[in-house]
Order: sequence, then C-alpha cells, then structure tokens
Amino acid sequence: MKSVIQARGLVKKYGLRTVVDGLDLFLAQGEVLAIIGPNGAGKSTTLDMILGLKEPDAGTITYWRKDPYRQIGVQLQSTPFFPGFNALENMRMFAAFYGLRLTNDEILSVLHQCGLQDVARTYADRLSGGQQKRLSIAMTLMHNPELLFLDEPTSALDPRARREIRSLIQSLTIAGTTVVFTSHDMEEVQKLATRVVLINAGRIMATGTPADLLDEYNVTSLEDLYIQLTEN
Repeated sequence: MKSVIQARGLVKKYGLRTVVDGLDLFLAQGEVLAIIGPNGAGKSTTLDMILGLKEPDAGTITYWRKDPYRQIGVQLQSTPFFPGFNALENMRMFAAFYGLRLTNDEILSVLHQCGLQDVARTYADRLSGGQQKRLSIAMTLMHNPELLFLDEPTSALDPRARREIRSLIQSLTIAGTTVVFTSHDMEEVQKLATRVVLINAGRIMATGTPADLLDEYNVTSLEDLYIQLTEN
C-alpha cells in the first residue's frame, strides 16, 4: 500500500510541557483515518505539524510528493464565509486563494458533488448548518486534492445533516481521495474509518481497524475502548 505520509519521532514542546512525545504516524493512500483522543491529547498539534503550520522540535515527516501542500485540502470546524456573498461567489473567492480562476460551470460541478447545486445562489450565512458544513468541504475540493483533512466535520449537526456529511465523505473516498478526520463521535468513527489512531498524552495508545481494535481490547464498541484507554 502506497504511503502518503510517514511521521517518525515527532516531538513538540511548549516550555516544559511536552504536547507530542515521540509520535509515529503512517497514512496510506486511499484510507479513511480517524484520529481520536481527549481534548489536549496532542491531536491538533500533530496535524498542525503535518500540515506545516508548526515546526516539530524533533522528528521527521516524509510526504508522497515534493509539493504536498498543493494537493491537500483542509476543512476547519468553522469557516469564515464572506458576508453578503452567495455560495457560488464564496467558492470563487476561495478559489483565488489557490490561484484558480474557475468558471461558473466548474464551480457548480463541485457544488453538485457536495449536494449544493440547488443553493448555489443562496447567501452562505443563510444556509443550514449541514449545508454550511458541506460548503466548507466543497471549498477544500476546488483544487482536486489527493489528501483531505476534516476537523470534526459533523460536530453540532442534527442527525440528517450528519448523515449527509458522512455520505459525502464516503463518496470522496470511493473517488480516490485519502481522508483524515478527527471526531468525538465514536459511532461515526466506527462507520467511516478504515483505520483508527487513538492519541493520549502526546502518544499513540492504539491503532488498527475498528474491528481489530474491538477484538484486541475485548470491547464491544469504540466508545468502550476510548474510555478504557483514556481513563487516566
């Protein structure tokens, strides 16, 4: 299986506090990797180092290509849409950040992929919560990234909106996109992830497919596993 990212021995410290402590992380092409763990466990700092937003104090990161950041899409928990602009116009303005000049048809094609073709000319701030989440994901897809990072993509959404986002993620992986996402919803992780990495206190405590982890730790759900490995 082709490697997309290999991180070895990552360390990040803030003063005397070690946030990431010798962490190794492997990401394979085409997989859906869920990174889970309690708040303050080092998940965000690890992803920030992989995305080039923070420099590790020690360790190395190897990417699958020389220009990885041009092939990465990142969806944050909240996206600052431009006020007074509709979905299509927001897409066009975000495309400019990537140096892209897309036609209306090209933008509408991405919106259609995310199930937003019917609200293309609706003001972004008037979209439902689920539609805004899908729009934020659509913005990360305009440059056809090979790797997608999603930060709690379904947090604070109603059940219907969560199902829509999960279906979108599954369609992206079928199309060949490698996906990394964080979530505190263990049911979602069990449904979406092909592999799970649990981080606590800056270290990887467990990794494997959901089924393998349940078997290895003799638990019936990922929530039980999470509680077991993070109770201290």
